[in-house]
Amino acid sequence: MSKKVVRVMKIQFKAGQAKPGPALAGAGIQMPKFCTAFNDQTKDRMGETVPVVLTVYEDKSFDFILKTAPAAEMIKKACNLKKAASDSKQTVATLSADKLKEIAEYKMPDLNANDIEGAMKIIAGTARNMGVKVEGLDA
Repeated sequence: MSKKVVRVMKIQFKAGQAKPGPALAGAGIQMPKFCTAFNDQTKDRMGETVPVVLTVYEDKSFDFILKTAPAAEMIKKACNLKKAASDSKQTVATLSADKLKEIAEYKMPDLNANDIEGAMKIIAGTARNMGVKVEGLDA
């Protein structure tokens, strides 16, 4: 028989740097145990923000699924931006088609796309909303 799910949470931590705190307090789990497991699994992704889907069960046990870094963060890193444009009509950087494809390939498992072209369109849309022009796609 399967365990009863009490809560499903979506949270983000820096890779290898999860600490017990307010983000985990409401989960009702053993925070040090989660932090140790998370940090061990993400030590190869240091510096990256890692979204996590945390499933908490009735007996206070938990499972978690690691997702890929947010597209906006990856676009900012590829364009060496500190911050995106406050208005999407304002262009702050240009993203090459090669970088776009690289980001789309990395994000593919978490995107609702059937092929790499669909994934590239999703990432390009995110870039446009950030004020980043995409080479080869924008007129």
